[in-house]
Amino acid sequence: MKKYSKETVVGIFVVIGLLCITYMAVNLGNVGFIGENAYSLYGKFNTVTGLRVGNPVNMLGLEIGRVQTFTMDQENQQVVVEFKINKGIEVYDDAIASVKTEGLIGDKYVAIDPGGGGDLLADGDTITDTNSPTDIMDLISKYAFGDVK
Repeated sequence: MKKYSKETVVGIFVVIGLLCITYMAVNLGNVGFIGENAYSLYGKFNTVTGLRVGNPVNMLGLEIGRVQTFTMDQENQQVVVEFKINKGIEVYDDAIASVKTEGLIGDKYVAIDPGGGGDLLADGDTITDTNSPTDIMDLISKYAFGDVK
């Protein structure tokens, strides 16, 4: 009888461990399921150097979504970035989206200044005011060769 009770306890422990690993994989991997609780916004940038799919979208210092896809607008020579924003987050049509860097050489992320003077953006709308990332190497080369004024 003791043999079966030890095997049962070990089996329960293994099942709980697998459930914990699954939970962590879903949350840390940012895996979405059917009926995802997010909506899409778009932003047009001149350049998105260093930004990748899955990078965070922050507003007021909190993560509110993720970068979903990149496409190129051939007519305007811009990159169109799709953001998945968590439902319940309100972004206004006068919002400003900027590509920023965490630290000096850290990962890129999109920072959104939420605005507040206009209408709310809905699923599929575009943030018109955007700022592309500053190219650190370009600044260093300008400084090194005396082009900084």
